[in-house]
Amino acid sequence: MANRLLRIAALVELASLVLLLTNLATVHWAPVASLLGPVHGCAYLFVIGATIQVTGDLRTRLLAAVPGIGGLLVIRRLRHGPAPAAGVEMYR
Repeated sequence: MANRLLRIAALVELASLVLLLTNLATVHWAPVASLLGPVHGCAYLFVIGATIQVTGDLRTRLLAAVPGIGGLLVIRRLRHGPAPAAGVEMYR
């Protein structure tokens, strides 16, 4: 359930950021910015909170703090698993 909510929040965060930047680059309507700004902020905070709930991995949690694409990076990392640390060889 948390993974599904994380996916939804990540997509809302990215879409709202794209719409905010598009609005800023074109007509810059204040009502659009005043509506989408809080939506983006809430989605951003929700992504961070959901990531903290889903995983204890520090690097994954730090990825969630990247504005706009952090949620998508977290989902990708959770799907593929964290990479081994640099300089550490994997033995079978």
